[in-house]
Amino acid sequence: MMNTALKIHGQENIETPGFYMPNRFSIAAGKALYDMLGGQLCYLVDPSFSPAQEMLDALRAMGARFEYFDFRNTTPRDVREQILTQLNAGVSVVFLPGKVANIRGTYSDVPSPFLRHVGRLHIAPIPLFLGYYGDTIKTLYRERPDTGCHEEFCVLPKLAAGPQTGERLMAAWLEKGAEVFSAQPMLETSLTTNLVKAMKAYPTVEVIDGMSGSVLPNFKALGVSMAVAKMLRKRPDKRIGVILPPGAGGVIATLSCLLAGVTPVMINYATSAAAFESTVRQAGLTTFITARKFMQKLPQFPWPPVEQLILVEDLLQKTSKLTLASHVLMAKMLPASVICNMYSTDARKGDDESVILFTSGSSGEPKGVVLTHRMVLANTAQCACRLDLTNCRFLASLPIFHSFGMTVTMILPILSGCVVCSYPNPTDARTLNELIVKHQLTLVCATPTFGRAMLRRAEADTFRSVRYFVLGAEKLQPDLEREFMEKCGVKPLEGYGLTETAPVIGANMPDAEPVEGTRYYVPGTVRPSIGAMLPGIAIRITDVDDDTRELPLTERGMIWFKGANVFSGYIGRPELNKEIFHNGWFKTGDIGQMDLNGFLTLGGRLSRFSKIGGEMVPHEGVEAALAEVFGLQESETVQIAIASVSDSQKGEALVLLSSMPEHQRSSEEKEILSSIRGALADMAVPTLWTPKYLVPVEAIPVLPTGKLDLRGCKLLAEEALCLQS
Repeated sequence: MMNTALKIHGQENIETPGFYMPNRFSIAAGKALYDMLGGQLCYLVDPSFSPAQEMLDALRAMGARFEYFDFRNTTPRDVREQILTQLNAGVSVVFLPGKVANIRGTYSDVPSPFLRHVGRLHIAPIPLFLGYYGDTIKTLYRERPDTGCHEEFCVLPKLAAGPQTGERLMAAWLEKGAEVFSAQPMLETSLTTNLVKAMKAYPTVEVIDGMSGSVLPNFKALGVSMAVAKMLRKRPDKRIGVILPPGAGGVIATLSCLLAGVTPVMINYATSAAAFESTVRQAGLTTFITARKFMQKLPQFPWPPVEQLILVEDLLQKTSKLTLASHVLMAKMLPASVICNMYSTDARKGDDESVILFTSGSSGEPKGVVLTHRMVLANTAQCACRLDLTNCRFLASLPIFHSFGMTVTMILPILSGCVVCSYPNPTDARTLNELIVKHQLTLVCATPTFGRAMLRRAEADTFRSVRYFVLGAEKLQPDLEREFMEKCGVKPLEGYGLTETAPVIGANMPDAEPVEGTRYYVPGTVRPSIGAMLPGIAIRITDVDDDTRELPLTERGMIWFKGANVFSGYIGRPELNKEIFHNGWFKTGDIGQMDLNGFLTLGGRLSRFSKIGGEMVPHEGVEAALAEVFGLQESETVQIAIASVSDSQKGEALVLLSSMPEHQRSSEEKEILSSIRGALADMAVPTLWTPKYLVPVEAIPVLPTGKLDLRGCKLLAEEALCLQS
C-alpha cells in the first residue's frame, strides 16, 4: 500500500472500550487507532468479506487480535454476544471492512447488507471516517491512496442507542466527509489560477468547433483571453453578461472576464423578454459580450442596445495581429506563475464570486445564483473523482448558461486536460451523432428529451466510443433506457443536479469490475435512483411539513444538502434565503430518500405536489398513471401535464392539461374525467389522484431544456378556470 501522510481528528471522541465502525480502513489508520486505544482492541472480520492479506499481516504485526463471524449464517444476536464479550473484558471492537468492488469516488467500503446487519446489533457504535485527499482537481478526493494524497482519519462522537443505526452511521460518515472535503486547502484557491495552470499543463489540448471543424488549442485560447482581458480591465464593469453558445467563444469570453477580475454572468438566450429583463436587473448588467453571427441566428432575442454590446468579431478586428500574436506567445512561453501574477488571478478566490447563473424560471421569476471559486472547484473535483478521465473526449452541446454545460462540459475538461467538441444546438440530433462518431467522443451529456432525439437518429454503432452517456434535468423513463440498450448497446446514466449546487449531486455509473476474492460490491447503478451522491456532500431528510423533524435517510421526505459545492443564497432574496437555509443546510424543494449504498431516489419537487384533503399527491405520479391510461408513448412532444389550483373544499384540486386531439372538445369534459376515474380505480390508484378539471390546450408549455414550464402550466389552468385576479 502506498505510504501517505495521516491527519487525525476527533481523538477526544475515543472511548475505551468501544465498538468502532469505519467507512473504510488503512494500515496507517490501524496504527493510529492501536495507539489511541492502548493496544486494547480486536478486529471483527467476516471471512467472506476479507480484507487484503497485506492489511491482515500489518495489523497482526501490531499485535492485533481478530474475532470472526459469518454474515450469511450468524444471527445479529450471536454477533452481539461476541462483541459484548470483548467489551466486557475491556477490549474495543473494530469492524474491519474487506475488499469490495465499487465505483470510483465512493465514500464507503461497507456494502449495504453489513450496514443493515450492524443496525440489528443494538450496540451504539463510534463512527470512524477515512478519506484520501490531494491538491489537484484529479486527486482532491480519492477512495484509495494515490500519488500526492494524504489520509484524514476522523473519530466521530458515539451514536445514541436506538433503531436504524445503519442509516445514522451513513449520515454521520457523509456529514464528516463533507466537512473534511470542504476544509481542503485547494478549495481556498482561485478558479482562474487553476484554469491558467491547467491550460499551461495541457497546451495542445483542443476545443474542436463542431460546426466549422476548426480547432483552438489551449495555449491560443489562453493567449487570446489574456489580450481581451487587458481591454476589459479598462472598463468599470464588475459583472459582464455573456451571451454565447458553448465553444471557443464561450471559453474565451469566460476566461477573459475571470482574468480581468470581472464576473461573467451567463445569459439564457432561450428565455423570454421578461426573464431577460429580470436577469439584467438582478445582476446589475450594462455590458454584454456576444458575437454578430450569433445575434443573426437569434433575431427573436431581446438584444440590449448596441452601445452595451461587445462583439467578439469587432474586438478581434480592433486588436492588432501583433498584439494577439504576442499574447499567444506569452501564453505559450511564460510560466503559469508569471501569467497569474500579471493578472492577479489570486485576488479573487475561495468564497468570492466566480460566475453567476440564473435558474430556469420553471416555477417563477429566474433566481440569481452566485457560483464561488470554491463551489466550482469543489464540483469539478467531485465529478473528476467519479469519472475515468483517461483520454476522455467531451461533447459540449448544452448551453453554458445551464450549470451542467458551464461546469461539466466547459470548466471540467479544461481543468482535467480533456478534448472538447462543441456544437451550439443540442436539438440537432443528427449532427451531434455525426460528431460523436467522427471525433470518437467518450462523454455525452444531454437531457432525456435531447437523448431520445439522438437515439432515433442513431445507428447501432453510433455510440460505440461513448463511455458515459449522462442524462439529467428530467426523469429518465424506463422505455428510453431500454431502447438505448436494445438499439445501441449503451446504458444511459441518469444524474441529478441543481444550479445551486454547481450543479452535480450524483449520477449512476457503469458497475465496477469484480474484485478477485470477494463476492460483495457497491453497485454503480441502482434504478430508479439518480445514482450515488458524489463525495463531499452531506444530506439530510426531513418531514415535508416540518423542517425541524429529521427523518432517517431511507425514509422519503424533504432533501437538504450541505457541502463545498452548495451555494449560500440567491441574489437579492433575503426572505427566500431565510426560508431555505438552516444551520448551513440548503433546502432543495425536492422530495426523496436514500438507500444504504448511498443512492438517492427522487419523488418529485415539492412544487409538483398538491396537498388534497391532507394528503400529498405527486403530480408526476398522476402523469405517469394517466400516460398508462391513455396509452401514451414517450415522445419529444409533451401531451399531458398536471397542474393544481386552489380548492375551497380540499385545499387544492388537480387540473389535467391536455393537448391530445380527443380531449379538445370541452363539452366532453365530464365523460372524460369519469372514464379517467374508473381507469385509475382499476389500477388501484388512490381516488385523490383523479383530476377535478380537464383543460384542453393547444400545447403544453415547456422550457428549452425540455422541462415542463411549471409556471406556464399553472397560469394556463388558472386562466381557463377564471381563477386569476
